[in-house]
Amino acid sequence: MRRGAGAVALAAALAGGVAHAALFDDEEARKRIAETNVRLTQVQKQLEDRIAALEQQLKSQGLVEMFGAIEQLKADLARMRGQIEVLTHELGEAQKRQRDLYVDLDSRMRRLETANAPAAVVPAVPGAAGAPVQAVTATPPVAAGTAPAATTPAPAAPVVDAAAEQRAYDAALEQFKRADYPGAIASFGAFVKAHPKSPLAPSAQYWIGNAQFARRDFRGAIAAQRQLVQQYPDSAKVPDAMLNIASAQGELNENAAARRTLEELIAKYPASEAAGKAKQRLGVR
Repeated sequence: MRRGAGAVALAAALAGGVAHAALFDDEEARKRIAETNVRLTQVQKQLEDRIAALEQQLKSQGLVEMFGAIEQLKADLARMRGQIEVLTHELGEAQKRQRDLYVDLDSRMRRLETANAPAAVVPAVPGAAGAPVQAVTATPPVAAGTAPAATTPAPAAPVVDAAAEQRAYDAALEQFKRADYPGAIASFGAFVKAHPKSPLAPSAQYWIGNAQFARRDFRGAIAAQRQLVQQYPDSAKVPDAMLNIASAQGELNENAAARRTLEELIAKYPASEAAGKAKQRLGVR
């Protein structure tokens, strides 16, 4: 009986020890799992922080590069603005020199044309001192009782006010020199309309075409210069007008037409200065 009780007590003691050991092992495992979770959380946070730092670093480097590119673009833009200002100034000076050259050439051509033009004859006033005496022509005797035939005096030639024409022409030319191209076109057009037979009319028509060209109205320039060629075919301005037509055609990318105009200019006016320029454009010697 005692042996049985002792055996039972021993078995109970052993069972209690095993249960305690199992309980200890389970707590230790949970503790280690919790520690591992903490470490994993810490490592994960460290990784996330590191990734965020790397991303921020990459973003910062991109911004730096972007800022550098922007600064470079600003510097390039400032340099280009300076170059544009220089080119604009040079273009203005070149246009002024071109206008002055045109005016100088026009003045010389005008002097030549005026020298070759016949002087205007002012009719003499009857009875005035120094007036030329008209020749007396013999008339057949009038029969008795017959009334003498009435004679119709010849109409007097209109008096040409060359000074007034010159003033009007010079005023229009001053408008062109001031780059008032619309005003110059209107003034030269009025001059040609009022004085179509004037020695200055071809030059006025030529300047209309030049003013249209300066306004980049190339169609208008071609029409104005063609009008000069048609209405004043014997004018010394015709070769220059044809050269201007070719320039306007070139600006319109009508290269074939421009070439034909230059070739026609060379063929018709080979000794003119405009023909020499036409040869240079065509590469002809």
